[in-house]
Amino acid sequence: MTPADMESGELRGVRLQSGVRVCVGRSGSEYFAVCEECPHSGFPLSNGTLLDGGVLECGWHGARFAIADGAVLAGPAREPVKRFRVVVEDGFVFVGDSSGS
Repeated sequence: MTPADMESGELRGVRLQSGVRVCVGRSGSEYFAVCEECPHSGFPLSNGTLLDGGVLECGWHGARFAIADGAVLAGPAREPVKRFRVVVEDGFVFVGDSSGS
């Protein structure tokens, strides 16, 4: 995908070449990617909401995660969401299979 394909605040479910499903989001000019499934319920996080302050909210039970590090900010989730490395290069947004920090 290209940066023009996503608006700020948008979330999109994407399947990587490895078959892993991730939720890719854009917050301002920054992109992030996390595991598509909420660690609490398995609900697709791409069906959630990106809130102010870099917070991703699951659309099912309202669990909240920090997009910066995947940390749980509000339950019912107890486990952080896995992050993936994102690079914008040569006009494309790339998501790697390795987690970011």
